[in-house]
Amino acid sequence: MRKIVFCIIIIFVFANAAIAQFYKSLLPSPAFSDSINNIVLNFNSNYYHIQGDVVSNQDDVDIYNSTSSIPGALECFIYRFHSRQDTTASLQAVMYKGEDYKEAAKIYRNTYRLVYKTRLKMNEASADFVGVMEEPSESLRFASSLLRTTIDNRLYKNFVAEVELVNNFMEWEVRLNLHSKKDDKEKYDN
Repeated sequence: MRKIVFCIIIIFVFANAAIAQFYKSLLPSPAFSDSINNIVLNFNSNYYHIQGDVVSNQDDVDIYNSTSSIPGALECFIYRFHSRQDTTASLQAVMYKGEDYKEAAKIYRNTYRLVYKTRLKMNEASADFVGVMEEPSESLRFASSLLRTTIDNRLYKNFVAEVELVNNFMEWEVRLNLHSKKDDKEKYDN
């Protein structure tokens, strides 16, 4: 009888551990979710609270280091475009740079999945990212997947997370952009 009870306990422990690992593999890490939440919340101050030192001043854009980053990002920048129509800033995290297409495609898909699974905590409400992933192809030089938020707030009406896979001739690059972007239909209606 003791052996049966002992076996049942062992099976129960292993089953719970397996289920926990299964859910852990589906959900983004708390560090990833927390960093995305921090960046999304800082969008309402146009990223000024997480803006670091200037990296580059150009005719049409000023680029700054971001003091807030995303786990796994190689670089994280804030772009301030010189536009009178849209003064919102954009945050870009470079998630991969290299020659290996398979690794770039894997990171592109994983970045999309992590953003898609992230739950946003907006004060007392919560929200998600929704969208459809564009499948990458080595024969194409560019793939882009757009995820919109379900935040019910005028400020976040056009806020998106955009995951890009770009071939820059000699290397592949995966970028995560968090910024405001109007629908194409909206652009032409105004």
